[in-house]
Parts: sequence; C-alpha cells; structure tokens
Amino acid sequence: MKIPLLFALVPSENKLKSSNSPPSEELIGKLVDQYGDDVLRLAYMYLRDRQLAEDAFQEVFIKVYKKYHTFRKDSGEKTWLMRITINVCKDMLRGFWWKRVKTTFLPEQPDDQGTPEQLVTARDANRRLWEEVLRLPPLLKDAVILYYYEEMETPEISQVLGVPEGTVRSRLHRARTALKTNWKGGD
Repeated sequence: MKIPLLFALVPSENKLKSSNSPPSEELIGKLVDQYGDDVLRLAYMYLRDRQLAEDAFQEVFIKVYKKYHTFRKDSGEKTWLMRITINVCKDMLRGFWWKRVKTTFLPEQPDDQGTPEQLVTARDANRRLWEEVLRLPPLLKDAVILYYYEEMETPEISQVLGVPEGTVRSRLHRARTALKTNWKGGD
C-alpha cells in the first residue's frame, strides 16, 4: 500500500551539504517504500484508527526528514523508524483530543476457513485477545506488539525500546503470564 507524502521536501537553502542538511527526496522515498507499511501498521495498532494512523505516518516521516542528521546508525533504519513511530503514537495518545475518540481495531482476522460458527468463534477470540493486549501496562504492551504483531526479534525490540534483551524477554514472559491469567479469568 502506498501512502502519498503530503509534505513537500524543501531543499536546504544552503547548497553545500552539511551534517545538519535534510536528506534527499530519494532517501525519504526509499524509507517510505521500504518501511512505510511497517510504520503505518504499527501506528494503526497503537491508535486503532486508520485516519489517525495515517496522520502518525506523516508525522513520523516529517520527523525523519527534519532529524535524519541525528540518526547515529548504531541501529538499523527500521529500528529507528519504529522507535519514532511509537513515540509519535504515544504523544498522540496523550493529547486531550484522543480521550474523546472511541474506536476498535482487530489486527488480524481469522482465515475464511471453517464453518460460520468456527469463524465467529475465532473472530471473538481474536477480538478478546487484542482487547487483553491493549489492557496490558504500556511496557508489556510495547513488547507484545513489536514481537507478535510486527514480528520483530528480541535484539531488534531491545534497540527500539532502548532496553537490554533480557528485559525484553522478561516483559514478554510477564505479558504472556498476564494474558493467560486474564484469559482464564474471562472464561
């Protein structure tokens, strides 16, 4: 899926490239092509609204454009973009206007295989699981979303969240335990 960039990439007034000069349109286009779907999906999972996710998508790439010179390259571009996306989404969630928005989102729907009753049961289970994930404390929720829904490995999650790998594994374990407990309690 392609999302058009709604902001204009304005070249620097200074014709000489400096360490603070903005990246080229070509580089931003490459990042959007390569990681745009991941950014949009992650924003959608956090914000649970397509329009808000698209707004976050735009904000992420505006920040990348303005701050690319701060990218230290000690992690991958995807890791850096995921961290920016999480921060943008958290900023949006903290905003006053967000408290009035009520939306629902299911990250994945079950395959259309099986009887209608099986499909309804699978969709209900998927919805209930997603609701339980959303109820997790933010530190656990971040790890679960990145691991299970973004399919990132623990070393990459470690870089995105800025914590040791052992902390990521611990958070995933605590999240699984909480989800199992909540799941059994709801039956």
